[in-house]
Amino acid sequence: MAHDHDHDPVHRQGHGHHHDHTDIDWAAMAPMLESQAELFTSMYERALAWLAKEVTEPGLIVDAGSGPGVVSCLFAETFPGARIVAVDGSEPLLELARARAERQGVADRFGTVAGELPDVLGELDYPADLLWASRTLHHLGDQRAGLVAFAARLAPGGTLALMEGGLPARFLPRDIGIGRPGLQARMDALEEEWFTKMRQDLQGHVAEPENWPALLAAAGLTHTRTHSFLLDLPAPASDRARAHVIDSLTRFRDTLAEGLDHDDRATLDRLLDPDDKAGLHHRQDVFVLAAHTVHTAVRPA
Repeated sequence: MAHDHDHDPVHRQGHGHHHDHTDIDWAAMAPMLESQAELFTSMYERALAWLAKEVTEPGLIVDAGSGPGVVSCLFAETFPGARIVAVDGSEPLLELARARAERQGVADRFGTVAGELPDVLGELDYPADLLWASRTLHHLGDQRAGLVAFAARLAPGGTLALMEGGLPARFLPRDIGIGRPGLQARMDALEEEWFTKMRQDLQGHVAEPENWPALLAAAGLTHTRTHSFLLDLPAPASDRARAHVIDSLTRFRDTLAEGLDHDDRATLDRLLDPDDKAGLHHRQDVFVLAAHTVHTAVRPA
């Protein structure tokens, strides 16, 4: 299991999928996960700064579902006195995390643990002062039980920070001058259907209303807080932002586009054609606008 930004088809920074099923090959997605998390760094930095206002001098920070470690290393930067442990089910992604920690000079206080959440958290040497789970919980069949397991690995007074929810990303205006206006809204609807099926296909799936503060409280945690963080990369897009948009829409075309009507598929193909002057490679109105929400709660001392 990994997170670093939407492992999702397109907008939900955090899922991923393959064709007509919902299995996710995280290692194969490593380059995309890493580049996407780097693109979203400014948003993550604001989220971590918000956490740092109340989580002071943590000894151990656990990144549950760390992916390639982009955010794990941001934690090391934000909390220079903390030890960071990146936890993920994919050893290839943890290799990338360790290499990044080495490059950034924080390897001496950076560790990794490989295994499936939440059970692998039992291998931690001691409880966490801050446990961060970014778009990780929704990959567990029983999210309520997962939260209880996360909470159990907190030290008294420790904080659980959950990044779940937010808004679908936007890359283009509603009317782009080709095709029928509102293409991304129709793509969103298909992604919602895919996400629902992904959840239902998980082992031990339990339907659960996504009232995260209530679920955190039900797990025995207190002092719940919620804050959303905006990523606003306006047009004209940088090369990195444009590449992210092209990659996102390419993945959508390769996996979910059969759910669009003929005209929308034709519009999507034009957008992805590098030779089409109305396509993403040439347009000056491409942007990235996304909102991710963080929910926090504290284990009673």
